[in-house]
Amino acid sequence: MQVFYATQFVLPLPPGHRFPMGKYQLLRDRLAAELPAIRLMQALPASDGELALVHKPSYVQGITDGTVDPAILREIGFPWSAAMAERARRSVGATISACRAAFSEGIAANIAGGTHHASADRGGGFCVFNDAAVAACLMQAEQARLGRRLRVAIVDLDVHQGNGTARIFRGDDSVFTLSIHGQKNFPFRKEPSDLDVDLPDGCTDDEYLHALEGALAELERRFDPGLVIYLAGADPHEGDRLGRLKLTWDGLEARDRRVFDWAWQRGLPLAFAMAGGYGRRMEDTVQAQVNTFGVAVSYWQRWQNRRR
Repeated sequence: MQVFYATQFVLPLPPGHRFPMGKYQLLRDRLAAELPAIRLMQALPASDGELALVHKPSYVQGITDGTVDPAILREIGFPWSAAMAERARRSVGATISACRAAFSEGIAANIAGGTHHASADRGGGFCVFNDAAVAACLMQAEQARLGRRLRVAIVDLDVHQGNGTARIFRGDDSVFTLSIHGQKNFPFRKEPSDLDVDLPDGCTDDEYLHALEGALAELERRFDPGLVIYLAGADPHEGDRLGRLKLTWDGLEARDRRVFDWAWQRGLPLAFAMAGGYGRRMEDTVQAQVNTFGVAVSYWQRWQNRRR
């Protein structure tokens, strides 16, 4: 299974910064050691033209050369650096490559990504460019050149609402945005997705899985996708500092299994990104992500058997 990374680009964050940058390298190391079916691939950077499918050229230029409005940098939560700009491009490039690989192999992934708070002209909440949105639009453009109309479902199960993605695709009937998130969590001003499911603080496994089942049924009733982009946030876990939900290890794994199975049963290629994870122990976030990859590999193997 192809998995794309950009862990060589590390943001120079100040001491005490709450973003857990080290989780990406820890995850890559564990995948290399524990899941031999995974083929780790270095992500290529998204080009200006690819980013401009979603983002305003002036914003792309501002991130590239550091002239972006300081107020936007404060919203993003990262200081500008050349490494920050390059990593943001490669995080988008990783999801683009994962989508392309999913069309040929069924499932592929980005170790990072899921930057769903970024909208057309600004970032926010540790998100610079919106990787899922750019990848969705580029896949549609590439399929259109082959004479095919592609409809994309973005299934966002990060604990924070995908406000940037919702804003980008508002009124676009070719992309369905589904967000299942904490009702009282960030962002405090939500943007309407095609389907939003608000969960109360303290939501448990059974409540969550019931909500997910209903949401997938509603998605299927209203939309017929040809590609699924899945944001597999680790932050609904009960050990997350910012999550406020109470999913156990088993609950998170059941969530992932339900999404992969839903796509598998319908023959839908699926690309996934890891989105948020802010465990009180970084190792817990990485464990949740390793578990997601373990489920993904089992479904990727089913795809390979189907093709024989």
